[in-house]
Amino acid sequence: MIIKPLACRRPALVCALALSVAGAAWAAADAPTSTVSPHTKGHADARQARPAQSKTAASVEVQGAWIRATVPGQSGTGGFMALRSTQGPLALVGFSTPVAGTAELHEMAMQGEVMRMRPVSGLDLPAGQVVELKPGGHHLMLMDLKKPLVAGTSVPLVLKLKTPEGRTVDQRVNVPVRTAAPQALATPAEAHDHDHAH
Repeated sequence: MIIKPLACRRPALVCALALSVAGAAWAAADAPTSTVSPHTKGHADARQARPAQSKTAASVEVQGAWIRATVPGQSGTGGFMALRSTQGPLALVGFSTPVAGTAELHEMAMQGEVMRMRPVSGLDLPAGQVVELKPGGHHLMLMDLKKPLVAGTSVPLVLKLKTPEGRTVDQRVNVPVRTAAPQALATPAEAHDHDHAH
């Protein structure tokens, strides 16, 4: 912008005031401007007004958990436990473990006159009800084992749970390796905790 000298025939004080006002106007005209569209402003307002989200994980009590010990050369084994959802209905939709190449939820079912094992996509856990994973029924199947599972050790598992809203929650549990089922299902699985995924 080209600034022309301001001619002033009035007293010096009036001229100085006029020059000051004119300079401020020119500076404002030259200054870069930023605009906030209503769309962007709406997002900003929403971010400021949005309350912190709760990180409460779904809670499942795990009782009497155990994994059957293996013998040398055995490539697969089963995992068993009793589950009870304490915070609403959930579904067990799978699990993972670092000791197996393949981890699936299975069930034993009669096909004709033959009992066969097959994978299932999920198992409902109604709120407050105990659902058993046991030999001859639903169970965890650990296949392509990376090492023998020796009695007296433990295996880390991550249970995959799905809420009615479709959100997946991971629940970690360390499961003891045994040669036979425990006498009772009253002892919670050791050191289980909860984590978000999604």
